[in-house]
Amino acid sequence: MKDTYISEAVKYIGADDTTLDLFESQYQIPNGVSYNSYVILDEKVAVMDTIDERKTDEWFANLENVLNGRTVDYLVISHLEPDHAANIKRAADKFPQAQLVLSAKAKAMLPQFFDIAHLEERCLVVKEGDTLELGTHKLHFVMAPMVHWPEVMVSYDSCDKVLFSADGFGKFGALDVDEDWDCEARRYYFNIVGKYGMQVQTLLKKVAGLEIQLICPLHGPVLKETIGHVLEKYQIWSSYGVESEGVFIAYASLHGNTEDAAKKCKEILEKKGCPKVAIADLARGDMAEALEDAFRYGKIVLAAPSYDAGVMPVMADFLHHLQSKNYQKRTVALIENGSWAPSAARAMKGMLDAMKEITVVEPVVTVRGALKESDIPSLEQMAEALLA
Repeated sequence: MKDTYISEAVKYIGADDTTLDLFESQYQIPNGVSYNSYVILDEKVAVMDTIDERKTDEWFANLENVLNGRTVDYLVISHLEPDHAANIKRAADKFPQAQLVLSAKAKAMLPQFFDIAHLEERCLVVKEGDTLELGTHKLHFVMAPMVHWPEVMVSYDSCDKVLFSADGFGKFGALDVDEDWDCEARRYYFNIVGKYGMQVQTLLKKVAGLEIQLICPLHGPVLKETIGHVLEKYQIWSSYGVESEGVFIAYASLHGNTEDAAKKCKEILEKKGCPKVAIADLARGDMAEALEDAFRYGKIVLAAPSYDAGVMPVMADFLHHLQSKNYQKRTVALIENGSWAPSAARAMKGMLDAMKEITVVEPVVTVRGALKESDIPSLEQMAEALLA
């Protein structure tokens, strides 16, 4: 497991899940995921969130080991999503003297998930700027609505200069996996939080004045030496900026002809000096990874066959995903295929029209059936327009 040491007073009590097949029952996680939880040991003891019920026993064992006979004074609830909140009632029952520290919205939502006795007396509702004295350690609360649920808040420990960031700055992947942070953090960000760039920008501004030495997210590693890099990435991602120069080609192909056109387009772009050309078969690849690449690059080629007077469904699904995640500020080129009544480009344009600041370049390339030499000049022109 990666280094989970935080400080003498702040301890990690989370767990890895390497057997879950799909995160949120929709995102592939070949390297698993971590459910993070923390304890602050001071004159008062604060537990920072619980974890998924799949790891309930491990979490309570970790908690008891760290407590070493002490009890819990506060359970800080930053986010009510079940992968973090599943054990709130169990913890509340086990530590009946503990107060539940949460936002007003979280308190209002809590009964949707749990029936906790004497809830009114148990809750300590905090708002923006409130603090909680634990002894040497003091928690400062910052509201972070819609990052990515409405009740979310983050907490800053001014003693050890730790930001407990809820789902912010998280990533897919168990802690015992050695992998690049950027890739799985990017896929996590755009698929989980991507729609809420404006709200993430607001949170970044709120925490900009804090001296942060560690970030403790609810998924992924504790961040230490890379905090500057991580904040820079979040600034780009949440403002829908271009992270990497290059082109992403997303294609769908019924019988291989549109695939041929997409791969020929890749070849042409590379010959014209494009620094990076990524390509994905939408029907066979990971849709979440394709969405990640669509946001990573500033330019995208969409290639798809006509289907039922529209576009092949997997391409329509991809465009729906982009729209739902607030895709914007990109330049798009279109390749359609249609043997008798090409309709894919019209359908794709219609979906792109619903997105912000999308520029569709000309010409739109129409392939009829198999890719032919006569189609190459149009692909060349399209590539030049895209790279201009």
